Order: sequence, then structure tokens, then C-alpha cells
Amino acid sequence: MANEPTNHTNNSQTVVVDAATFDFETLEQQNGNATVVRFKVENPDVRAGDVLLVLSGSDIHFHGMIGMMEEGHGVATDRRGSLLPATVQ
Repeated sequence: MANEPTNHTNNSQTVVVDAATFDFETLEQQNGNATVVRFKVENPDVRAGDVLLVLSGSDIHFHGMIGMMEEGHGVATDRRGSLLPATVQ
């Protein structure tokens, strides 16, 4: 009996947020920019594996994968191009 292929689909989505209203906590920073952030997730459809995109107009300030979800918060990482200022709370 031959093995039949299993179809796996990736249903990741991009979560777009305005930089002016994005409330986050800096977990890691480099050169004054937040590279790992923790933020509140209000949409129950957001999952680990989705992409967080923080924009200021058409400028990308943060573009990273959401790697973890816990207790209504997500953690995303952008170690290459983050322009979000590191915050201290």
C-alpha cells in the first residue's frame, strides 16, 4: 500500500499595528532599538507563528515572528531591522 501525501497548510497571518499606538515592553534591545518585544494581544485569532508588522505610515519599524503566546500577550523578535525605540517600564 502506497503512502498518500498529507497536505499541510500554513495559515499564518500578518498582524499590522500603528507605531504611534503600539504599546509594548522591551525584552531585548540592541543599539537602543527593541529587538524582542512583549505586547498585549486582543485578537483571539493571533497565534504563535504569525508575523508582527509595526508601521509608521509606510515605514516599517518592526517586522518579526510571534514566537510565543501566553496569558493574552505575544512575544515577537526582529533582530535585524527593528527601529522601535527600546522602552523601560
